[in-house]
Amino acid sequence: MPEAPLSPAEGPQGPAVPPVPAAPQAPPAPTSAPAAPSVPPTPPVPLTALLAREDLALRRIAGPAAEDTVIRWAHTSEMADPYPYLLGGELLLTAGVHVPATAVTDPAGTYFDGYVSRIVAAGGAALGFGLAPVHDTVPPALVAACDTHGLPLLEVPPQTTFSGVARAVWQLMAQARLAELRRVTEAQQSLAAAASRPDPVPSVLRRLAQRVDGRAVLHGPDGTEIAAAGREPAEQVRAALAELAAVVRPARSDTARPAPASATDTAGGSHLAAYALGAGQGFVLAVASPHRDPGDHTIASVAAVLLSLLTGEHQSGTGAARSSALVRLLLGAAPEEVAPLLGPGPWAVVHARPQAQAPDAMAASALGAALGSPLVDLADGVVRVLVPAGREPAEQPGWTLGVSAPAAPGDWPAADTQAARALARARATRTALVRHGSRPGLAGLVPPGEAEAHARALLAPIDAVPALTETLRTWLSLHGSWDRTAVALAVHRNTVRQRIARCAALLEADLDDPDVRMELWFALRRS
Repeated sequence: MPEAPLSPAEGPQGPAVPPVPAAPQAPPAPTSAPAAPSVPPTPPVPLTALLAREDLALRRIAGPAAEDTVIRWAHTSEMADPYPYLLGGELLLTAGVHVPATAVTDPAGTYFDGYVSRIVAAGGAALGFGLAPVHDTVPPALVAACDTHGLPLLEVPPQTTFSGVARAVWQLMAQARLAELRRVTEAQQSLAAAASRPDPVPSVLRRLAQRVDGRAVLHGPDGTEIAAAGREPAEQVRAALAELAAVVRPARSDTARPAPASATDTAGGSHLAAYALGAGQGFVLAVASPHRDPGDHTIASVAAVLLSLLTGEHQSGTGAARSSALVRLLLGAAPEEVAPLLGPGPWAVVHARPQAQAPDAMAASALGAALGSPLVDLADGVVRVLVPAGREPAEQPGWTLGVSAPAAPGDWPAADTQAARALARARATRTALVRHGSRPGLAGLVPPGEAEAHARALLAPIDAVPALTETLRTWLSLHGSWDRTAVALAVHRNTVRQRIARCAALLEADLDDPDVRMELWFALRRS
């Protein structure tokens, strides 16, 4: 109630109210229902929790039982018609300043009937009437009106201020919000743990059903139940849940109306919700629960995201195709036989290293996504990506890339070597991306068989030591730069000098002679 007596000419809100106005006619009913109240992202406060506060000493004296009433905020008003100022869900507090003296003694209770009806029409949750300084007792006509219209009426004792009641409401709301956030956080952690189990989809559904105390169902693209967990609902609820899942399932026709991402409904006393998984996958998560807490939508949304990740590749077919290709390779099939499962060719191989720290699996996967391919391998600090046709590799921030020439499946091993050499050159020259050159040259004038025989004979003295061959190749490609060769091979420059000197000795060649270098480079290109 107010801290001090209110002046008869000045109410706490709105314009001045005459001290003894004529008894008003019953306010007309609203021509249309008010807009749905703007509900804050905080659980409402049960009226029973407010009545349990001993420091407030509130007492319910009329209206329905407090167990079924919740409050979303508290509002003080001395307006004779508070309807325009209410959003819905309020505990409206008043000291009765607006009540005409004739209304208290009116046996018909016309004034209070109209007053309470307007509060109910506006969506008010309860009415608190303060004793003193205006009224010593709650007017009996107000008690009768609240009973008639089903509005809980609380008696606010003189020692309890309205600001104290409002503060208590917000304290209870803060406690409820904290509890709800804790519940949502715990649910998210448990769902993530369930997704890492050997049977992730059933585990996520079981955990979700436990958290919402209901039923969780995964529907396939054709509408059938793939997996389910939780209590079995009544047939009416089960049918309604399937119908709701069909609402959010993506239409197969490109010209059809796009389906919503989620939808809600009620059936048989259960709250229903459906969530489309991913973009156009066709899978739908459907949830039925006996109640709908504010955090349930967040919990179900987290489960939907996890299930999208778990089901995405199966629906698109790429995951199954890659698994099939891997199995066929392990069972002896040639690369050209399994390549059609992965997509149209030709293909390019990309080798990549991050410019800062060593790559991890997550960074490798992100690079593959940026390059447009899920075919990613991480080994020895190098990320290798097999990129399909139509996706030209481009520079990636924070990465150094080497790209092979387009290759058919039978030439993938050669393309892998090309990409490795291109990456070494890119690192040595501090270039973000280097592509393997494919221009025709003098090498095309020599028959391949003769060129390979010549290369084997010329490089035979160092062929048994791969480190010498690779060092000579890199050193020649970098125009004899010791420092850049050391960077490309990740060794000390003195090691490069020692290896090149060893090559010169074994080959019995003057590596400062450009003709010798040209001949060796020709041989190395054929080796």
